[in-house]
Amino acid sequence: MKTRVLVPTYQELHTLPSIIHRIFETIPNIDVLVIDDNSPDGTGKLADELSQKYSNLEVLHRSQKNGLGAAYIDGFKASLDDYEVLVEIDADGSHDPQDLKRILEEIPNYDCVLGSRWVPGGKVVHWPLRRQILSRGGNLYARKMLGFEIGDSTGGFRAYKTSALRNMDLNLIDSQGYCFQVDMVRRLVSQGLKIKEVPITFTERTIGTSKMSRNIVLEAFVKIGIWGIKRILGR
Repeated sequence: MKTRVLVPTYQELHTLPSIIHRIFETIPNIDVLVIDDNSPDGTGKLADELSQKYSNLEVLHRSQKNGLGAAYIDGFKASLDDYEVLVEIDADGSHDPQDLKRILEEIPNYDCVLGSRWVPGGKVVHWPLRRQILSRGGNLYARKMLGFEIGDSTGGFRAYKTSALRNMDLNLIDSQGYCFQVDMVRRLVSQGLKIKEVPITFTERTIGTSKMSRNIVLEAFVKIGIWGIKRILGR
């Protein structure tokens, strides 16, 4: 299945070359789209330079940083017509491209395959306890409020069939932070689409700082709560 990997970037100058190299080393003939949010550290310029080295790499430049969700939506729109599968992966090196092989092995039989830290076989490396509690608690909250049994709906390493994405009105999706990942899962579930979780290893980044912030956590808490209340009320 013709596949493109979407790599959103904002200030990932020091980690981008490594993750791009590892993706192509793992699956040489795959296509990659870097989506840069006008990074002030020159990540976008570096991505252009990497596209000269790797013929399967293209770069989408956005004018400003306005959220992970918006970056992925632009990546989806730029890719839907030409690909059968779209993959999300972080640029900071926390996702191992070796796990991509198992994700892509499963995607022909499902509409979405989630790389999961919180299913048997999944694990996190060098993550502080507070981040583990936040992630596990956030996923428990999403399951209870939204009524699905997904172990890791907040993770950012996943693959979608484009046929599933075409059934959504992407213009209506306004979730910005990691809440975007939960939003996508709930939309898939509401349409009765098939989702599979496969275990992955998530490794805490060693260069740069996490994009997680109080506002991102608050957005997820509030939006998931609203969606949950509407679900309970049948709206």
